[in-house]
Amino acid sequence: MIVFIFLGIILLVISYTSKANYSPLTKFSNLFRIIGFLLVMIGVFSTAFKQIDAGKVGVKSLYGNVEPGILESGLHVINPLLDVTVFDIQTQNYTMSAEHGEGAQQGDDAIRVLSNDGLEVVIDLTVLYRVLSTEAPRIFKEIGVNYTDKIVRPVTRTRIRDNAVYYDAVALYSTKRNEFQERIFKSIESDFKTRGLILEQLLIRNINLPASVKTTIESKINAEQDAQKMQFVLQKEKQEAERKRVEAQGIADYQRIISLGLTDKQLQYEFIKAQKELAASPNTKIIFMGKGNGAPIILSDK
Repeated sequence: MIVFIFLGIILLVISYTSKANYSPLTKFSNLFRIIGFLLVMIGVFSTAFKQIDAGKVGVKSLYGNVEPGILESGLHVINPLLDVTVFDIQTQNYTMSAEHGEGAQQGDDAIRVLSNDGLEVVIDLTVLYRVLSTEAPRIFKEIGVNYTDKIVRPVTRTRIRDNAVYYDAVALYSTKRNEFQERIFKSIESDFKTRGLILEQLLIRNINLPASVKTTIESKINAEQDAQKMQFVLQKEKQEAERKRVEAQGIADYQRIISLGLTDKQLQYEFIKAQKELAASPNTKIIFMGKGNGAPIILSDK
């Protein structure tokens, strides 16, 4: 829009000079004057209005001097000479990964740190942060618009290296991972806050150990899982043995009770009762009765 003002001024100057010097352009001086005036007006009015999109704020500066106030999202009428720089205040993410194409930087951008036991650990990390809207003028004045490369990246990498030395490689990989993440979150959050940035979340995506250490850890984990499995099997066998013992005890008690309470007359009564039930059966049968208490022989027609 400044271009329109510049062109309009040029046309106005040509119109007045050609009219004063009676050049061949004199007959177009009025046309030049009208067009120049329109261009100047269009340029002035277009630069006097500034639209700020949702999730962004505008920082005003005049001839290098940054004004403390900000422009919220919406349409604003401003001084045409002001320069407005737009800052994104929505959540942003910065990923540092060993995988090509995943991180903000091309190639392997993972963070390599030394653990307490002198081993190199490779960490993939994602930082979720945002610009504090009221601090946008100070960020623009002290840091500039490239705060990601000047603050987010170097502070994150430095704090991770500073805190990794308190843990050994195996602890970082397993038991102390959450503690390590909370520790670096607090230190990075503090540094971001002094720079006008808000740290929302810190995500450790992956921790890679040297191959030899990783193999040792996996072997240990497998051994622990096998031990737990064996404990489960032993517990199950103990429960099964206890069930069989209880069952055997029940059978023994039943037999003891029967043997004590069963007499010859009781057996004879049960024998006669069974014969009566056979005789009352609707199926045709031939029954040969033995002498005494001998068992009957039953022949069915089927």
